Amino acid sequence: MAVQITNYEEAVAYCLAVPKFTKKNGLEITKKFLDFLDVECKSATVIHVAGTNGKGSVCAFLQSIGMTMGKRVANFTSPHLCDIRERIRVNGELISKEDFYNCFMDVMKQLSLFQKKGEDFSLYHPTFFELLFFIAMSYFKTRQPDVILLETGLGGRKDATNAVSRKDLCVITEIGYDHMQYLGNTLEQIAAEKAGIFSPRVPVIFMDKKDAVSRVLIKRAEELSCPWRKVSRNLAVLTGNSDKDIDFSVHSRYYGDISLKVCSKAIYQMENALLSVAAAEELWHNELSVTDLQTGICRMHHEGRMEELFPQVYIDGAHNEDGIAAFLETVKRDGFRGASEGRQRKLLFSVVRDKQYRKMVRSIIDSGLFSEIGTAPIGNERSLSREELADIFKDCSYVVQYSTVQEAVTKMLQEKREGDYLYVTGSLYLV
Repeated sequence: MAVQITNYEEAVAYCLAVPKFTKKNGLEITKKFLDFLDVECKSATVIHVAGTNGKGSVCAFLQSIGMTMGKRVANFTSPHLCDIRERIRVNGELISKEDFYNCFMDVMKQLSLFQKKGEDFSLYHPTFFELLFFIAMSYFKTRQPDVILLETGLGGRKDATNAVSRKDLCVITEIGYDHMQYLGNTLEQIAAEKAGIFSPRVPVIFMDKKDAVSRVLIKRAEELSCPWRKVSRNLAVLTGNSDKDIDFSVHSRYYGDISLKVCSKAIYQMENALLSVAAAEELWHNELSVTDLQTGICRMHHEGRMEELFPQVYIDGAHNEDGIAAFLETVKRDGFRGASEGRQRKLLFSVVRDKQYRKMVRSIIDSGLFSEIGTAPIGNERSLSREELADIFKDCSYVVQYSTVQEAVTKMLQEKREGDYLYVTGSLYLV
């Protein structure tokens, strides 16, 4: 290493600085370095999850189901909200600062040795995402989990997580338009990139919502002789929902009709729960009970996804057109009943510039759900400026502009009265 790293804080600072001096690597050299590290857990069940929306939630559901069954479950996800260690967990617990530092140092030591193996490797350095993936795999090997959940960062085919040598199940969540500069401009192109995680004869579970997507996924699965199963929302019947939970029944392959409860108001979590039930059945039907499913689904918690921070104050990580549509579906079903009494439903919105933000904003305005919309720049290099946010809301008469997110949150919370609802969405950076 060019610099001496002596503690956890310096290790994190190094990781965060990596994008300044690295470039995207080909998957082939990522595989070679992962093999060189020798950190894959040969006995663990490996579940690989890709998609546009819902990946983190499916991982959280499967983590909860596995833990309910008494399994030790490792989980590598992205992005993090507040602490980089959120990306690396075993049985829901964040990797400790000491373990993060030790695994970082082990990876960097091996990187120095790898770079000396030959001229082809001398200039190799992991990207930010690759480095965290290697740290995670190094940590998981020390913990010897029964299950490893790997969430792709972007796409699938070229994703660092696709470097693993063995998988037991691939799961594809809802696919929509996002990261098109990397994945393609059509749903078919994006789906093909996501299907790049499929491995020969490894079972595939996917969400069947768009015919164009499903055709691509089925074609690729059959090319690789992968048993496949599609999951659609019509497998579930909503039986009740409130600001705290969602009750529904689902027709399962092995257990018939069962009743489930998601402890969230987010209607979209019902779809993610369906995928998770199908995945759990595929892997563990010989040892899985209905009670395991019911308890695991109910216990799942995923930060920043329609999460209630204060009474009637919700943050949600919707950050693309489909995500906003799912967010609005949940808002329509909330318990807000106070318009006739002068109560209000308000929204704080911001977005980064590489999203289809005009379509997102159009959906929000057309919904007619909010009496006031606050906007504020997130404050990083990717966010829209105050002026750009003003431009995309120029046709909306009930927008209030703020200079910073801090100012917006402070003011909107101060003005919130009992019975008002406040939502925050548009970007995980905002959350």
